[in-house]
Amino acid sequence: MTEDSWGQVRDELLKSIGKNNFLTWIEPLKLAELKEGIARIETPTSFLGEWVSRNFGDQIRQLFKKAGQPVDRLEFYTPKSRPVPLKDLTERPAKAPKAKAEPAREKEEGSLPGAPLDSRFTFDSFVVGKPNELAHAAARRVAEGGQVTFNPLFLYGGVGLGKTHLMHAIAHELRTRQPNLRVLYLSAEQFMYRFVQALRDKEIMGFKEIFRSVDVLMVDDVQFIAGKDSTQEEFFHTFNALVDQHKQIVISADRAPGEIKDLEERIRSRLQCGLVVDLHPTDYELRLGILQQKADFYKNQYQGLRLADGVLEFLAHRITTNVRVLEGALTRLFAFASLVGREITLDLAQDCLADILRASDRKVSIEEIQRKVSEHYSIRLSDMIGPKRNRTIARPRQVAMYLCKQLTSRSLPEIGRRFGGRDHTTIMHGIRKIEELMQSDAQLREDLDLLRRLLEG
Repeated sequence: MTEDSWGQVRDELLKSIGKNNFLTWIEPLKLAELKEGIARIETPTSFLGEWVSRNFGDQIRQLFKKAGQPVDRLEFYTPKSRPVPLKDLTERPAKAPKAKAEPAREKEEGSLPGAPLDSRFTFDSFVVGKPNELAHAAARRVAEGGQVTFNPLFLYGGVGLGKTHLMHAIAHELRTRQPNLRVLYLSAEQFMYRFVQALRDKEIMGFKEIFRSVDVLMVDDVQFIAGKDSTQEEFFHTFNALVDQHKQIVISADRAPGEIKDLEERIRSRLQCGLVVDLHPTDYELRLGILQQKADFYKNQYQGLRLADGVLEFLAHRITTNVRVLEGALTRLFAFASLVGREITLDLAQDCLADILRASDRKVSIEEIQRKVSEHYSIRLSDMIGPKRNRTIARPRQVAMYLCKQLTSRSLPEIGRRFGGRDHTTIMHGIRKIEELMQSDAQLREDLDLLRRLLEG
């Protein structure tokens, strides 16, 4: 009867507080005894028991009553200590989460240390192409849950390239494969907030206990802790404690560790000691693959809606900066076509997405690219477009050719004319050479990423 009542309480809590809250706070608890209005509950740590008492205590007592077992008091204890009765919860109201100080992204999750996972972000829904294949393979390896040779895994890249998607996919896969694994995913902003909250509430030992007892720690957008000394200090010690226990850490940021300004050198060094993988800006093939996958999904949703040939190719060519913008454009297009009852044609796409297409138009000039690349590699602009073919000139020239193809809508013959009247086949060879080198030359990838940011900024 006691186990049945506890089972009912757990089921109701799962429904009311959500799966993530339940797995973090309720799943570790065990009902040891229910007698004379007192529920004795075993908890792995004293902090967890105190936290549950304060935040869910009244709710648990009410649910016991609903299950036919009136409970006046909860007693939480750890297995290695004698039961320590807490104050009767009728005398101590549950402490409400301090919602005013919480970032908007966390409000739905109350006081859960981690962030909710997006059910759409799985490995099955991740489109793999050359720009992200290494990052995908590394994420898959971590998600298998076995011992890996790199720790941490550090993923970096610009907005909308798939970092957060891969982070969520790893967490989903780990929880599916090993439900008992303690996987904690959160943003660096949330880590900082939890740390400040723990300092304010004088619960810093509880904070340390929670964050250093996980099996996998995943921190998104770690660049946000740069310049925040106390948070960096705690992050550094948490990082070391987990690595010493052979626990896996996965980090993401918008740039490489060495490029994060105001990040402590010791943290930068720790982040670089694992596998650092960048997600390159999407190429045409990858963008088209993403659109095709999403279009297949929408065709099932909008039965009978026709998609004309060439529309996806047009969008993949025109919207190049951000996968989220690309997906959002297709979502709008299908919704609009469904409302007006028309086939999705090229004309409809141009009318419906006029604002997005205007914003996505490439405004970088060939001359600006040539000038920036010349400055970056410390060569003269006249040499860039001149006849010299020595390596110190030829490689920057090929970089500029590649960027002209990526960032402008100019044709290969026109690009060739701007590079001293070169033939379009020469331009094509230069572009292919850079694409090949990008696969193995990390320095070249960093140069291209930096130049792209300078030109698009």
